Amino acid sequence: MNDFRYIRVFAHSNGLLVSHLHNVLSAAEIPAELRNMTLGGGAGELPLGECEPEVWVAPHNAERARCLIQQSLEGAVQPAEDWICPGCGERLEGAFDACWQCGSAKP
Repeated sequence: MNDFRYIRVFAHSNGLLVSHLHNVLSAAEIPAELRNMTLGGGAGELPLGECEPEVWVAPHNAERARCLIQQSLEGAVQPAEDWICPGCGERLEGAFDACWQCGSAKP
C-alpha cells in the first residue's frame, strides 16, 4: 500500500484520534495508510507539522474520505426523530433501528 501517489486527508497530534479515523475509513472499505505514528518524539528536532500522525488515501477516495472524517468529528447533523413501533406501538428514540420491546424494524 506504500504508494507515493497517496494524499494526506487528515493529520492531528492525537495518535488515537488518527487511528480511530483510519478505522472509520477502513470500515467504509476505503484503503487508507497511517503515517508518522512514531515521530512524536522528534518534535522540536523536526518541524511540528512533519511529526503529526497522518491518514493518507488514494486521490480517487479523498473526497469520500474527507466527508467520512468530517462526519465522524462533527457527529450527525440532525438527530434522528423518535418513532412509533408498527408492531407494538412502543415509542422509541430515533437512534434505535429496531424496537426493544418486540424486535420490529424501524419503518
